[in-house]
Amino acid sequence: MSWNDWVRGPEIEPSIYAADFANLGAELDRVIDAGTRIFHFDIGDGHFVEPVTIGPIVIESIAALVHARGAVIDCHLMVDNPERHIPQVAKAGGDSTTFHFEATDDPAGAARLAHGLGLGAGMAFNPETRVEDAAAAAIEAGVDLVLCMTIHPGYSGQELLDGSLERVARLRELLPPAIHVQVDGGVNHDNASRLRAAGADLFVGGNSVFGAADPASAYRELARAVA
Repeated sequence: MSWNDWVRGPEIEPSIYAADFANLGAELDRVIDAGTRIFHFDIGDGHFVEPVTIGPIVIESIAALVHARGAVIDCHLMVDNPERHIPQVAKAGGDSTTFHFEATDDPAGAARLAHGLGLGAGMAFNPETRVEDAAAAAIEAGVDLVLCMTIHPGYSGQELLDGSLERVARLRELLPPAIHVQVDGGVNHDNASRLRAAGADLFVGGNSVFGAADPASAYRELARAVA
């Protein structure tokens, strides 16, 4: 299985980082029932980003549940030296891993490592990075997706940065159609349709899904907004 199998059209990816960890299995089941097929899983190391977030042990705890329901886990590595972490994601049961352009000297090598372990491969880039530089590296690396950060990575609950729509549109213009454009940070019901019009087809929703009183309804509303 690969991203070509997982993506049915515009996809909302609920971000597990924002879920209620006291009731994590039930939270995941609820949004899968609503239509979720791809979960976003943020791993932060306390170096590349300030917070230390969830890691492979949590992937291990949910992978069987997620896979049994026909969904997959898309892991975003907000870490230095991502090549050290990619094998851990594969061993824990992750399905795809996205490393940061700013965190490796060898994006092509990181992508090859992920693909060689049977994972999808993505490349993220921060708001300070030129879109043109990221797009060129992504094409050379042969990744499946490029994640355009629409906030500064690390913390949930931030608002979409000014200029994000223009950056997404420029990225979509530069990439071949086969490479997906993902957005992460500040995605909500008010801006999702504009991000879709700019060219994104993968939309990470943290607080906009799991921060809602009814995450299943929030997921469905976001999915309608980008349909």
